Amino acid sequence: MKKIIVLVSVILLSSQSIFSQKETTVVTIKNSESAPIINKNIYGHFAEHLGRCIYGGFFVGDTSKIPNTNGVRNDIIKALKELKIPNLRWPGGCFADTYHWKDGIGPKENRPTIVNQWWGGVTEDNSFGTHDFLNLCELLGTEPYLAGNMGSGTVQEMADWVQYVNFNGKSPMSDLRVKNGRKEPWKVKIWGVGNEAWGCGGNMTADYYAGEYRKYATFMSDWSNSGGLMRVASGASSDDYNWTETLMKNIPNQMLGGVALHHYSVIDWAKKGDGVDFDEDLYFKTMKQALKMEELVTKHSAIMDKYDPNKKIALVVDEWGGWYEVEKGSNPGFLYQQNTMRDAVLAGATLNVFNNHAERVRMANLAQCVNVLQAVILTDKTKMLLTPTYYIMQMYSVHQDAKLLPLTINSPSYTFNGESLPALSASASKDKNGLVHISLVNVDSKKPNTIEIDLNELGIKSVSGVIVTSSKLQDHNTFDNPTKIQPAVFKGFQIKKGKLEVVIPPFSVVTLEGK
Repeated sequence: MKKIIVLVSVILLSSQSIFSQKETTVVTIKNSESAPIINKNIYGHFAEHLGRCIYGGFFVGDTSKIPNTNGVRNDIIKALKELKIPNLRWPGGCFADTYHWKDGIGPKENRPTIVNQWWGGVTEDNSFGTHDFLNLCELLGTEPYLAGNMGSGTVQEMADWVQYVNFNGKSPMSDLRVKNGRKEPWKVKIWGVGNEAWGCGGNMTADYYAGEYRKYATFMSDWSNSGGLMRVASGASSDDYNWTETLMKNIPNQMLGGVALHHYSVIDWAKKGDGVDFDEDLYFKTMKQALKMEELVTKHSAIMDKYDPNKKIALVVDEWGGWYEVEKGSNPGFLYQQNTMRDAVLAGATLNVFNNHAERVRMANLAQCVNVLQAVILTDKTKMLLTPTYYIMQMYSVHQDAKLLPLTINSPSYTFNGESLPALSASASKDKNGLVHISLVNVDSKKPNTIEIDLNELGIKSVSGVIVTSSKLQDHNTFDNPTKIQPAVFKGFQIKKGKLEVVIPPFSVVTLEGK
């Protein structure tokens, strides 16, 4: 019999006894030949010239005493390789529509400086540019996703950037690339045509942006990628469904590779709440915003289906995550925040949504990779730590390029102050080796949940597991205690008559492997 492995990722929220919950939630998993592949690019990341993401994060310079490769920290390279990140978006964000790529090529001492007008008004010296980023992607074995400047740039500027990085023949831009030390093109396939055009990217209307997109896309020629470029249109903010409708109606399908969507789990833009010192009210409100992703993806996908019934155009959620007040004493423009078990729950629930909508959602980018917003890595000079979100992304990486297994779950409710949310979410997949993985998230901050999964048709006889847990929802890793939250052996499950019963303890992330 072929071996089948089941991975169950469960995210939970307190320290109550795992054996106090009697009600059982049955998860039914179905094999489906028509189910889509979960595109690995759903597990993408985002690196913007913002705060300490690039400078003081990824990039310390090649003269730094911190071990590095061409100025990029070796410990970050190692951590991201182990995370198997499939793509990395750069240079923004809002920064992208102020970025002129030619400022970041050639001898570093000759590069001009600019002011980062969006993020703290700091001086940007352009010491980390196109070559640095694309060479980093090669080191990581990840696909680069370049966000082009439509807001303050020109059509010619973006067309030249495509030629510079992709053209293998003789041309002004490819000659310039060779002069700057790179003979072979990088063959960048994924390109963002502007960013947040409705806001920092130019305060455009949807109709105006659709016309500009058509013009830019026309001149973004490619010669190096089979199938051409994947052009990603600047899409809607959260529930602006008119934006998606206008783009899908006014831009020919053949010009669109993807339409973006941005949604942050923010309780109030004027008063976002603390990243660590939060109560259950703030937690509930944050998770309410996070779980809204299901509604957003469903409704934006339905609009896209009207104009693209064959689902050839991807929904690209290239900015998502939790957004709180900055850490006390840090620069407000640097968006540096801590990362607690709340963020682990948020990440798991969101990734389940993306997995279950894999036929339309084919790329996403967590914001952001290092030292900004819901980062997977934090640094402090020579020190580096991995956040709870890092471990969730690592756990869910088993779904990359695996076949979706449709499932049903009748979730109990998580109720607070008279409002209710689904306490559980789930997604499942089968990889090319026949291994089955199931991810479950418990959103309830107090009650454990018992889940039952029928293993008979999966042929599973034995199960082992690991757990990530802590004593409080607000717990997090610090530079003084960087391993407070990390995986440990988990034994809170049993198999009875071919059925797996998992008692999901609050405040935990569980991975079960069955053979």
